[in-house]
Amino acid sequence: MKILGIDPGMAIVGYALVETENENIELLTSGSIQTDKSLNDSKRLLEIFNDLSTIVEKYKPDCASVEQLFFFKNQKTIIPVAEARGVILTVLEKYNIPTYSYTPMEVKQVLTGYGRAEKKEVEQMVKLSLGENTKFPKLDDTVDAIAIAICHTRSAF
Repeated sequence: MKILGIDPGMAIVGYALVETENENIELLTSGSIQTDKSLNDSKRLLEIFNDLSTIVEKYKPDCASVEQLFFFKNQKTIIPVAEARGVILTVLEKYNIPTYSYTPMEVKQVLTGYGRAEKKEVEQMVKLSLGENTKFPKLDDTVDAIAIAICHTRSAF
């Protein structure tokens, strides 16, 4: 099963495609959609729509796992992130991709056993899940997308 993990954002959307068979998890691809901050929001949202559509068409995931908005410390970013998440869900619906949502706490709980784990702990569990030979991304948003996809592999079965 191919699972597309997505960490929504207006400036950066992290994505990762993992394939799972039995207990094995393989990272097929990962990256980010980065929008130009000088553009207005509607153009940035269209860029997310188009780029994610290309990713879905190219990799044909069986399902998607998208981070759910739960609580934001920075209230200035909640609306743009929610708008980006709406565009992401629209793309997934357009391509009939079954979609599942997980809060950051749920992802941390599933990966580390503790819902308030630090980012580094989650990153370590992602590395352990993928194995030593996997080329690991540097961008936090991409690592988060991998974690969200792995969370689904452990929650769905």
